[in-house]
Amino acid sequence: MTDAIIVDDLTVRFGSLTAINGLSLAIRYGEIHALIGPNGAGKSTLLDVICGVTRPTSGGVRLDHEVELGRTREAGIAALGLFRKFQKPSVFDALTVFENATLGSGHGRWRRPSEAEAERAMATLTRVGLAGRAGVLAGELAHGEKQWLEIAMVVAAAPKVLMLDEPVAGLSDEERDRTASLVRELSAPDCAIVVVEHDMDFVAKIADRVTVLHEGSALFEGSMDKVRADQRVIDVYLGR
Repeated sequence: MTDAIIVDDLTVRFGSLTAINGLSLAIRYGEIHALIGPNGAGKSTLLDVICGVTRPTSGGVRLDHEVELGRTREAGIAALGLFRKFQKPSVFDALTVFENATLGSGHGRWRRPSEAEAERAMATLTRVGLAGRAGVLAGELAHGEKQWLEIAMVVAAAPKVLMLDEPVAGLSDEERDRTASLVRELSAPDCAIVVVEHDMDFVAKIADRVTVLHEGSALFEGSMDKVRADQRVIDVYLGR
């Protein structure tokens, strides 16, 4: 598989606090890569660097081995095809589900979509199981449906790198299973998916590869079965 994101000896400090400490890893196209670890391990900070929200203290993060994301503005990173879905859904409650989906094409504000854009939006809603709710105001959706709608908004933008930050927080068991199936279905050869999550059963269902972060560094990397069997991971995270 081809590398999408290369994290090279990355360090991020906030004053005296070291959030990421000499981290190196690769995120590949066609792969679902999960980042797990205790709170404060550096997972969200890494996504912040990839998205242009936080600047590295040293080291770097590159897209396609060429674009240095640590020197690229946040808006420019979105234009490169890197999109992040946060834990709390941020849909537009006063717009319909369909109108929200068309925003994912990059309009920034809603306008009447072209025929091609409308078809793409409906196709995306079909993928996430919300086509039948297209005319409903987003504010009327259940929490899980809002999560799926925001995923649809991001997918409609045809991302090269899709970052999902705790996508099943607050969901029921049934909604978690459905979200796991959805994330697996979104996997594609031209898209890298990065998932930050604390639900280990969910991670086991979706992840091709798992990196365990601890105190800003990579403690272990491998399949979820190997992660669960590693004594260091058990000691600092899974056994707690």
